[in-house]
Amino acid sequence: MIIGLDVGGTHTDVVLLGEEGVLRQVKVPTNPANLLDTVWTGLQEVKAGIHPKELDRIVLSTTLTTNAIVEGKLVPVGVIVSSGPGIDPEAFRIGDHYHVISGSIDHRGREIQPINVSEIESITSRLKKQGVRYVAVVSKFSVRNPKHELQIQETLGDDFEFVVLGHRISGNLNFPRRIATAYLNAAVYPIHKRFFNAVRQSLSTDGLAIPIHVLKADGGTMNMDASLQYPGQSILSGPAASVMGSLPFVQDAEETLVLDVGGTTTDMAVLIRDAPLLDPVGIEVARYRTLIRSLKTVSIGMGGDSAVSVAGGGLRVGPERMGRAMAYGGSVPTPTDALFVLAKDDRGDVDAARRGLEPIAAALGKSLEETAQLVFDTACHRILQAAHQMIQEINGKPVYTVHELLEGYKVNPKSILVLGGPAPFVASRLRELSDYKVRTVPRWEVANAVGAAIARTTCELTLFADTERGIATAPEEDFYQPVKSDFTMEKAVALAKELLRDKALREGADPDDLEMEIIEQQQFNMVRGFYTTGRNLRVKVQVKPGLIRHSRTITQKLNEDLTAAGTGTTGVAG
Repeated sequence: MIIGLDVGGTHTDVVLLGEEGVLRQVKVPTNPANLLDTVWTGLQEVKAGIHPKELDRIVLSTTLTTNAIVEGKLVPVGVIVSSGPGIDPEAFRIGDHYHVISGSIDHRGREIQPINVSEIESITSRLKKQGVRYVAVVSKFSVRNPKHELQIQETLGDDFEFVVLGHRISGNLNFPRRIATAYLNAAVYPIHKRFFNAVRQSLSTDGLAIPIHVLKADGGTMNMDASLQYPGQSILSGPAASVMGSLPFVQDAEETLVLDVGGTTTDMAVLIRDAPLLDPVGIEVARYRTLIRSLKTVSIGMGGDSAVSVAGGGLRVGPERMGRAMAYGGSVPTPTDALFVLAKDDRGDVDAARRGLEPIAAALGKSLEETAQLVFDTACHRILQAAHQMIQEINGKPVYTVHELLEGYKVNPKSILVLGGPAPFVASRLRELSDYKVRTVPRWEVANAVGAAIARTTCELTLFADTERGIATAPEEDFYQPVKSDFTMEKAVALAKELLRDKALREGADPDDLEMEIIEQQQFNMVRGFYTTGRNLRVKVQVKPGLIRHSRTITQKLNEDLTAAGTGTTGVAG
């Protein structure tokens, strides 16, 4: 059995999956002030009476790191950068402890200027006096030669709790994004470590020493040890869970728009057949542009708990959330309250929902029912409008799926999959308001937790080889190997796949789920005078993102349940 858990802004969803599909599902309110208690409550309910030996693993998707970044609740981080000539590192200053040092590496990995150890020693002393315990170290072109970053780490010594080296976080070149990525990894490390240690300790107390996996923003998973090395990869894993939870229910040859309508936000994504779109550069969160690999998702401030008000004589819905719907004890009317007034839902305080919308109706000069319909329709129109805008933005750039670049491809989805608490009602109305074929995802209330549970372990790796310098490197893996002049692209690909396999197994992959593929390969000859003096090779490989091999049985059962309930295609479910 597998436990899947997704911490959302409003609710935390937990599922227990087995060969028979979803065996249990739990939905508990998220307490942002005590997420551990939230997670613990959900786990206790979903695993009650289950023998520890029956559980294979748990997969967590959490907003913890994302929230910390967005809310600016990050620990002080020492940032040490060396850029060399041609760029001003002050343009990328980040945090209150940013230090620019001497030393430079060129684009081929050759040392141009050594670092000054006394500079590092001085910075080390200063950071220690300031009580800084987390450090990010980035030198330009460190993925071609990490010598300076390693020397800086050695000089820093053991006086800091966590040191992030820029060359370990991505094989892609982009100095500003590498600085931001290293900074965020260091800044969220203590939050991430504290949370997952607490989860592990809690599970262990109950005799559940099962593997803990973490969902990443690219829709794959990694085990807890790997996540502690790269905590930044858990940023924006929530929208990725929605995508993975929708993936099994995409119909062949379709482009599908995925809408996860939560309490606070609606997360959107596009699937091309069974392939999610990928953000080829990296996550942008708050003001930080990173190299963290991510699915292409968009979130808007429109959900079931979005605040409803009247402004300038007109109706205003969202983007802020000011608590739960009044039907559930909140103090501000919401689209969820509108559903209660429209008799779409009765699992709360209908009278409170009506009281909440009465002042809105009076201000607009409409009946209560007309106002409720207007609130709900406004929310649905906002979602459709944002989806159209997202599609236009996708089509304005090259389209990348998690498997390939589709040059010149134009996305034009004809169907929508909806998940999240109000999914049946939203799906029904969207079908009336648009030309899309609209369906709900089975178990829409907890589909993102299902997605986290059935996502497979994924990772990528970049191998560089310079036959003139006689070296092959995989910087993310701290791998270096001498090569001879006859080192070919074929040998580079074989070596990259061997390293990728080792990395995937270390991060918790099932050996039977290792579908490896080449996503990029380039070769340039180096010429001096009239002679070729060597080759510069670059190979990027990945474990293909997707679902675990056991997922087919689980999702087949989910589809059967949906069909039995008579909700398979219309999306109008009770």
